Amino acid sequence: MKFTCQKTELVQAIQTVSKAVSSKPQMPVLSGIYLKAEDGILELQATDYEIGILCQIEAEVETPGNIVLSGRYLQEVTRRLPGETVEIDFDRQEQIAHIRSNTANFTLLSMSANDFPTIHSLEGNINFQIRDNILKDLISKTAFACSNDEARPVFTGCSMEVHDSTVTMAATNTHRLAVKTEVLDDFNGSIKIIIPAKILGELSRLMISEIPENVAVSCTYNQISFKFDHVYLTSRLIEGQFPDYRRVIPPEFKTRVTMETAGFSSAVDRVSLISRSGDYNVITLEFSNGQVRIFSNNPDIGNAEETMPAVIDGPDVTISFNAKYVTDVLKNITTDKFYFSLNETLSPAAIREPEDDTFTYVVTPVRTAAR
Repeated sequence: MKFTCQKTELVQAIQTVSKAVSSKPQMPVLSGIYLKAEDGILELQATDYEIGILCQIEAEVETPGNIVLSGRYLQEVTRRLPGETVEIDFDRQEQIAHIRSNTANFTLLSMSANDFPTIHSLEGNINFQIRDNILKDLISKTAFACSNDEARPVFTGCSMEVHDSTVTMAATNTHRLAVKTEVLDDFNGSIKIIIPAKILGELSRLMISEIPENVAVSCTYNQISFKFDHVYLTSRLIEGQFPDYRRVIPPEFKTRVTMETAGFSSAVDRVSLISRSGDYNVITLEFSNGQVRIFSNNPDIGNAEETMPAVIDGPDVTISFNAKYVTDVLKNITTDKFYFSLNETLSPAAIREPEDDTFTYVVTPVRTAAR
């Protein structure tokens, strides 16, 4: 195998697929990146069996072939090469790859390409397309609310429900819930699956096109694939029953507070500096007299307090939360102002964007010693 390609394109492609390189491989070949060159295309693949990523770039292919090289060293070497183009020449007899760029010359030992579990296109029984900007928004508004507890797999992923032309994504760790709904351009059918949050995070980072483009989605009972631009990503789905999250969303609220997103987020972040060392990172919000008082107390450290203006429509409320559960959602609010909807001191509250009923974030309050 022998080919030449642009260094920047190769580095980007390696960086893309390296997200699927196993850090603790079941077998040595899974620590590598598979390269296949033919017909003017260089294809790179990596997989850890949970996720697989394939990326293609243009290349001048002198001799077609395939090879597996160490993902770690291939990435480090190519990133530091001095030239604008890279030539990779594989000596099959010696099982060594020669990597040349300008004045630099590296050799890397190869692994058997025949042992690599190559990625093949998923033939799903459900197929649809969704704009990448819409999919990215669905992910950013929900995936952060997933749990990190692998002992409860269902909560480590996002539920995706598609019914007719409506797609709804939801995530919860049982203490908070994020739900976002969008409309597909052209789809008639119904699916209900759980996608690992880790895969959705990688997918979101890979969708970097400035102009909205379609992402082709294909599903089977236990796998899902996403195809866009020059990237193809596959993942296992999470098995299990996602909870009926709709029944935990309060049907109405007695108090609605309007606040500036950036100002409130910064204030909560500052006040929570005192509470972060505690088990629950508790801050208390006191909504009254046209303002919100934010305070926290830690007997071993001290206390913090800050106030900011707020438009309060309804009865005054004092309520406590895990500060992280508040700041996490505010990082994903795209409007200058937001609504904080509340009932009683120990009742779930909701955060929404003005004039947008497609997104709802529900957070459970923390019971403090005073309440």
